[in-house]
Amino acid sequence: MSKTQQHPGTASANGTPQQQHVAGPVAPPRVSARRRRPGVIALSLALIAAGGAGVAVLLLQAGHRTQVVTVVRDVQVGQVLSEHDLGRASLALDPAVKAVRADNLASVVGQRAAVELRAGSLLAPTQVTKDLLVKPGEQLVPIGLEPKQVPATGLVAGQRVQLVHVPAPSTADAGKAPEASPKTLVGRVVKASHPAPGTGIVVVDVATAASDGPTAAAWEAAGTLRLVLAASEGR
Repeated sequence: MSKTQQHPGTASANGTPQQQHVAGPVAPPRVSARRRRPGVIALSLALIAAGGAGVAVLLLQAGHRTQVVTVVRDVQVGQVLSEHDLGRASLALDPAVKAVRADNLASVVGQRAAVELRAGSLLAPTQVTKDLLVKPGEQLVPIGLEPKQVPATGLVAGQRVQLVHVPAPSTADAGKAPEASPKTLVGRVVKASHPAPGTGIVVVDVATAASDGPTAAAWEAAGTLRLVLAASEGR
């Protein structure tokens, strides 16, 4: 409780002295000490530890590098790979990326490119093959496709296709019922070129049975051949 002190004041008009009351020092308010919460402290420490562990894992992953095989110059489909076509690189590789390890470089030399390889890319195991692209008992038939005849999904090596014979209509056939089912041949895409400048024509090399090669070539020459993608095996 504060105390007041009385000090003599000045005299009033009737001569009676006046006393002046002055407030004494005021005690500061008491501040209660903040209670510590062990649970909050433990949670904070756990979060700090988890964050540090996560950073450590990321640093370890970033520091782990793998020696892989790269393509140093363009390689066409079916071309035999040589040491001059391949190189090595050290990369922090994601586990989802499948690439030939540098230790296996010698095993891919001498194999054939199953797809077109571009310089600067990694070499995947599925991009090389020991098999001939045109196997014994097959013939290779080049087929020119106009832009409207090329599937929008594109054509890649290994795709199974059907070669369909679509006869050109003639006046002699006017009034005749169309064939119930057109003649077809089975083939496999070996390579598809890029669209030709100006015309957009894509040339597709198709491997067919040796007995079907001449027929497919005749249909192509007559302009009565159409290429249809077939379902993949096992589907």
